[in-house]
Amino acid sequence: MPRDRSIRSVLIIGSGPIIIGQACEFDYAGSQASRSLREEGIEVVLINSNPATIMTDKVTADHVYLKPLTKKSIREILERHHIDAVLPTMGGQTALNLCIECDKAGIWQHYGVRIIGVDIKAIETTEDREKFRLKMLELNVGVCEGGTATSFLQGKEIAQDIGFPLVIRPSYTLGGTGGAFVNAPEDFDEALNRGLHASPIHEVLVEQSIMGWKEYELELLRDSAGNVIIICSIENFDPMGIHTGDSITVAPAMTLPDTVYQNMRNLAIKMMNGIGQFAGGCNVQFSLNPDDDKDIIAIEINPRVSRSSALASKATGYPIAKIAAKLAIGYNLDELKNAITGTTSAYFEPAIDYVIVKVPRWNFDKFPGTDRTLGLQMKSVGEAMGIGRNFQEALQKACQSLEIRRNGLGADGKELTNQDELLYSLEHPSWNRVFHIYDAIKLGIAMKTIQKLTRIDRWFLKQIEELVDLEKEVTTYELSTIPTDLLRKAKEKGFADRQIAHMLDCYESEVFKKRTELGIKRVYKLVDTCAAEFEAKTPYYYSTFDKENESTVSNRKKIIVLGSGPNRIGQGIEFDYSCVHGVLAAKECGYETIMINCNPETVSTDFDIADKLYFEPVFWEHLYDIIEHEKPEGVIVQLGGQTALKLAEKLEKYGIKILGTSFEALDLAEDRGRFSNLLKDLGIPYPEFGVANNAEEALEVCKTIGFPLLVRPSYVLGGQGMKIVINEKELEHHIIDIWKHLPDNKVLLDHFLDGAIEAEADAICDGENVYIIGIMQHIEPAGIHSGDSYAVLPPYNLGDLVIKQIEHYTNKIAVALQTVGLINIQFAIKNDKVYIIEANPRASRTVPFICKAYDEPYVNYATKVMLGEKKVTDFTFNPTRKGYAIKEPVFSFHKFTDVNKELGPEMKSTGESIYFIDDLMDDYFMKIYSERNLYLSR
Repeated sequence: MPRDRSIRSVLIIGSGPIIIGQACEFDYAGSQASRSLREEGIEVVLINSNPATIMTDKVTADHVYLKPLTKKSIREILERHHIDAVLPTMGGQTALNLCIECDKAGIWQHYGVRIIGVDIKAIETTEDREKFRLKMLELNVGVCEGGTATSFLQGKEIAQDIGFPLVIRPSYTLGGTGGAFVNAPEDFDEALNRGLHASPIHEVLVEQSIMGWKEYELELLRDSAGNVIIICSIENFDPMGIHTGDSITVAPAMTLPDTVYQNMRNLAIKMMNGIGQFAGGCNVQFSLNPDDDKDIIAIEINPRVSRSSALASKATGYPIAKIAAKLAIGYNLDELKNAITGTTSAYFEPAIDYVIVKVPRWNFDKFPGTDRTLGLQMKSVGEAMGIGRNFQEALQKACQSLEIRRNGLGADGKELTNQDELLYSLEHPSWNRVFHIYDAIKLGIAMKTIQKLTRIDRWFLKQIEELVDLEKEVTTYELSTIPTDLLRKAKEKGFADRQIAHMLDCYESEVFKKRTELGIKRVYKLVDTCAAEFEAKTPYYYSTFDKENESTVSNRKKIIVLGSGPNRIGQGIEFDYSCVHGVLAAKECGYETIMINCNPETVSTDFDIADKLYFEPVFWEHLYDIIEHEKPEGVIVQLGGQTALKLAEKLEKYGIKILGTSFEALDLAEDRGRFSNLLKDLGIPYPEFGVANNAEEALEVCKTIGFPLLVRPSYVLGGQGMKIVINEKELEHHIIDIWKHLPDNKVLLDHFLDGAIEAEADAICDGENVYIIGIMQHIEPAGIHSGDSYAVLPPYNLGDLVIKQIEHYTNKIAVALQTVGLINIQFAIKNDKVYIIEANPRASRTVPFICKAYDEPYVNYATKVMLGEKKVTDFTFNPTRKGYAIKEPVFSFHKFTDVNKELGPEMKSTGESIYFIDDLMDDYFMKIYSERNLYLSR
């Protein structure tokens, strides 16, 4: 059936601010769906309250509403626009829940809006645990024995009938919120209570536990003619018991016999057909009994794009959200083209001749004292994906992408060697279990014991054992004696030069030189969706050690944009927004654009954003090999947050041009001591400070500065390691803690300006001219990290004298640092005197917020300045200034129930939303202003 011509305008509902359990994978899906619908000439109206994303940018949709995701906002939009249909499947659980609310309130019916891409009945069937269970029984699909409870008493009765161990799953929740495994009757009451409260309809499913079974996911697409394709199978490395968002996952499934896979496919299609006849995407999760590989249990089905469909899209190159949007407006699969090949139909199942491994990224260090054990409730804040020719190479690349000061899996001198600690870690999984499996094998713990404690399939454990054996073999040689075949094998299995240097006790550069001389070089392969059966048109690459190179280098002038890696607290989707705008601006200037990033959730790793995408770790070795291959004019580092910035020193050392602000200026701003000396020379006030390299020096410094002190290391992100201390004992304890985690790091001790007002300014500078794009005033006092503060644009009660000082100092510092591009400066104001806290000559967290609030493409302008194409004076700035915009931080403390919500110099928020007010008498502003001191702690 061709496109439904009666659909001329579509409303896409976004997913709101990023929280644990619902991250930027929906920004990616919504952006792709919007582009897909606009290709068809459909007017796209989009609602989302998240200012940090490319999804809420003018380049994405015809009309963008940065409004709270409420029925009131939907009504306001429907009053202003004639909308033919709503697509709620691109905004995660938040969008689906809002769609249901509007349906129950009769809003869609009243305004004549159709729901496309899913139907309400399907959502209710999949989200209501009892309806789902009954539907599966009706379809003859295996489910766990259990029942649904809407009261405490009902729950107790069900538990009595099925016995322990069991699992509690609340209805209509996200990221496993409120779920729990209960092994003993004495733990049941508390878990049941928590589950009933977590569910918005106060309903839980109480069922038998299948902890330790194998877990799989299938991604499906179906059109209105009933054609279904499976995009890919995903296997969880971790068994049942750990939320899929916290599991290491592998595509395609590695340990699934073909007969069982065919059975699983048939069940998935039967389930999708059974819940409704909508056209769109679907994610199905199964569990398989590892004892016989026969018993298959259906865990859940999500009738929408999901975290896994973003992964499946990047894994296969098949643009799920793009095709799902076209299916929702009536197209059938056989009427659409495969965007990767440009010649074959979209009605085909991708075949992949490589392996994908996704490893989650956690931020437990932000929540001291919390339970770090992984379970039914998702706790990770982001993820990294590795692509390799084999599982081991992909796993190593994913581990190299995490930015947790490890060089990959093993072979870096950081292994745990305490047997009791290892055994505990294997049985009680946390973020580092995969590293501890490696360590346990290396220590000689029996494979049988490791398998019994982890319940991880033996095939995966054998793969890690091979890496351990390879490390042991390499360690018996020196650089001069290692056989070529062994060195090649180590590279083919994903070991980084840095890891091999550790094994051979030499320098990384020596390993690189040796392997290059021996012809052991990276080549680049296409992600082509069809295992090279058809020619691919899309320049989407991964590296491996093979013979044939599929990445041809053009003779165009080209630039590389470094991405920001996996999301984490302190570095989120706002840097991906900047990277995408940087790529688009460089394209406008006639450059061939090359993107390097390893985050599968983001728009920057969509294959049609940059001219070339290298899905690789943002890790020196990978970056250098791409630079050697492509020979770009230079590299942009100031758009990818701290991740990209940290590589600037290496680029400088190797004589590779950094586009925009020089390494010298970046380093000066990051080195707290040198920067304060610059301020001194410029006659700009800053809090009295001292620098310490050891505890003795710190105790001396505090005598001259006095308490309270703000203690902070250099070169960190999101206020990592920052703390306010009030006495010598606290000071000594904290700095020793910093050096334990960040050795060789200078520590800056600032006199803390208690009770000061905090503000920040973002500006564009071309080395001579400065334009301040926005000044924001924080509502909370100084001492709470800027990322955790409510911030108001423009300032709400700073006098002219203070504003003039901020403007003057911003101009002076930007020019003194010879900034070329963006700069963010943070201020503390006490008694009308403005002090400088820090300067970051890069894209900041607040730049996208200001771009949205003032409706100006500042990153586009800044990139053109970095490239030397324009001066600041070449632009006509015309910001839309009306009322105030408030940046509202959003936290995920509900995932860490054992931690109080306390805010201090270390950032803890996972996302943000934007809220517009006309004046300061607004009730919303008055409320948050009255609570400004509520959560301040040290």
